[in-house]
Amino acid sequence: MTRLTQAIDNTKQRIRDAALACGRDAETIGLIAVSKTRPASDIREAFAHGQRRFGESYLQEASDKIAALTDCAIEWHFIGPLQSNKTRQIAGHFDWVHSINRLKIARRLSEQRPATLPPLNICLQVNISGEASKSGLTLEALLPTALAVVELPRLRLRGLMAIPSPSKDSRQQFRDFSAVAAAQQHLLDHGLELDTLSMGMSADLEAAIRAGATLIRVGTAIFGERDYKQD
Repeated sequence: MTRLTQAIDNTKQRIRDAALACGRDAETIGLIAVSKTRPASDIREAFAHGQRRFGESYLQEASDKIAALTDCAIEWHFIGPLQSNKTRQIAGHFDWVHSINRLKIARRLSEQRPATLPPLNICLQVNISGEASKSGLTLEALLPTALAVVELPRLRLRGLMAIPSPSKDSRQQFRDFSAVAAAQQHLLDHGLELDTLSMGMSADLEAAIRAGATLIRVGTAIFGERDYKQD
């Protein structure tokens, strides 16, 4: 067993332990291995070990890796900031986009999603802290944006994504993630059909699972510290 495969197993065990601690079924919690800045060879090794979901943030880097791994049935998740001039390639290459924070971007993705592919799964990114420096929709804008997005024909709105401000306090982590879950419940109360809460990373996945996360995005705990020279 290599360091990488051991790290995957360790992360999955953390997920199982966290689920057990709060009475959840670990099978309802998916793991996205955040592979940005990591080479295609690492992804191939993780895939061979059973990992199927991978998250990327940089379009050009991701496109190269997707092209190199066409023989692997990978579910590709785009989790980085979205620019209007990148939407066509993202719409054509990814299975999920987690970082929708403007209706304009959602419309472009819907218009540019190839008809030969199934609808693109998306999450709306919510700015749960309300900080101006943070990306994401405000709580006030969330419902009207969600109601507009569900009408777009080539998208499937699955739920919410959030990246709360870093905290080492597990109680604060849980409060932040619970606020995201409450925001999703507000959308459910208005008749939207959602099944995904994309939240929790290497340092706070336990709190996220306790609050109801269904997709965990883990990079450092699996691949180690980022090598941004690769970017």
